[in-house]
Amino acid sequence: MAQVLEFKLPDLGEGLTEAEIVRWLVSVGDVVAIDQPVVEVETAKAMVEVPCPYGGVVTARFGEEGTELPVGAPLITVAVGATETPGADASAGGGAAPARPEASPSSGDGAESSGNVLVGYGTGAPAARRRRIRPAAPAASVVEQTHGPGRDAGHTAAPAQVRSSATSHTAGGTSTVAPSKVHGAAAVPQDGPVAVISPLVRKLAREHGVDLRALTGSGPDGLILRADVERALRAPETVAAPPAAAAAAGKAQGERVPLRGVRGAVADKLSRSRREIPDATCWVDADATELMAARAAMNAAGGPKISLLALLARICTAALERHPELNSTVDMDAREIVRLPGVHLGFAAQTDRGLVVPVVKDAHKRSAESLTAEFARLTEAARQGALTPADLTGGTFTLNNYGVFGVDGSTPIINHPEAAMLGVGRIVPKPWVHQGELAVRQVVQLSLTFDHRVCDGGTAGGFLRYVADCVEHPSVLLRTL
Repeated sequence: MAQVLEFKLPDLGEGLTEAEIVRWLVSVGDVVAIDQPVVEVETAKAMVEVPCPYGGVVTARFGEEGTELPVGAPLITVAVGATETPGADASAGGGAAPARPEASPSSGDGAESSGNVLVGYGTGAPAARRRRIRPAAPAASVVEQTHGPGRDAGHTAAPAQVRSSATSHTAGGTSTVAPSKVHGAAAVPQDGPVAVISPLVRKLAREHGVDLRALTGSGPDGLILRADVERALRAPETVAAPPAAAAAAGKAQGERVPLRGVRGAVADKLSRSRREIPDATCWVDADATELMAARAAMNAAGGPKISLLALLARICTAALERHPELNSTVDMDAREIVRLPGVHLGFAAQTDRGLVVPVVKDAHKRSAESLTAEFARLTEAARQGALTPADLTGGTFTLNNYGVFGVDGSTPIINHPEAAMLGVGRIVPKPWVHQGELAVRQVVQLSLTFDHRVCDGGTAGGFLRYVADCVEHPSVLLRTL
């Protein structure tokens, strides 16, 4: 007899709590092998193909393409040991419902499965259970109807937005719970704990004086997400708006584009940067003629070509060695500036999916040739949507070459929680006084946006002046090599 196992959206690491279904790679009735990718999801960091740790027949899928699921929500059910098992596509809300799973990948029941899979699931050891605050009684009753008695509502409940209706499986057949009842779980109790998705969200609300009990959570079973708190911070007057006003606001004309995936992550990070970082910007024009000539000479000498971005990165790492204040982060809870030992250099890359900032690890230890190769690898991965969460995290300083857009200057927003960003405009021929005479030179505008908490203008100006000196006279770098 086939054993039906439920496979949940795994913890994809790097603090990610949800993912959007981009494309299903299997259909109900398909036979899948162990570790075969079954769905492609988009997180706030990258596109990821999720492999199923069980082999068998797919009996159900949960969530349509475009649906956002939290970690721990059901993805598919698989009949292990079956060669042909009828099922229903839960994302479409039709067909016969599958039998409830008797085990899950984290149950350790001995079913054959893979151990080398994504973070957070597998069979090498029981998966660590996240501490979840159990929702109020109305939410619990809906979860119990949906998943059957004895299930852990806080661990396995799928979000209300995942399915158009929740299905209850009993000995006598299948029943449907109305969506309104599921959404009704969002009501926040007046007494007892408030359902919040993580301690970081609770901390954010406490720091900004947001009353969690006044919010309606948009997460599964009414969980309050970070987006709910940030929405309250942006427009606090809408939190207590009467239903009539909210309904009128919902009828506003114009195209509505969901802020999720990469675009949503960018919006969250930039908003947080503007709220928390008191930034300032200084800039200077520099004569890049000698730098361009030096690059041409390097490339004419043979070997791998050296990119201009790599030379600018090498200049940045040398400048940060002189001014370590700008390679730091601020811990306001401890009221400390944390100066970081290594330079992990982020660089802005525009893709079809939006702006991403891949990170070159240990940039201070790399040569111009090594930097060129790593920039090329990460840029290609960004274009293909193949960057991993590790490629997009851990940056300590960002280099932003907005000159590729044909603009001279900018005042960029710092990539939180970093302390500074160097911007580079386009390099164009301009009139310039060179050796006492007017000449046409290759001129670039450099701008430094910095966190004023980590240093004053003197330090920032010193950093930018050193960068400009190296651009104008690349031989200055020889002192640090």
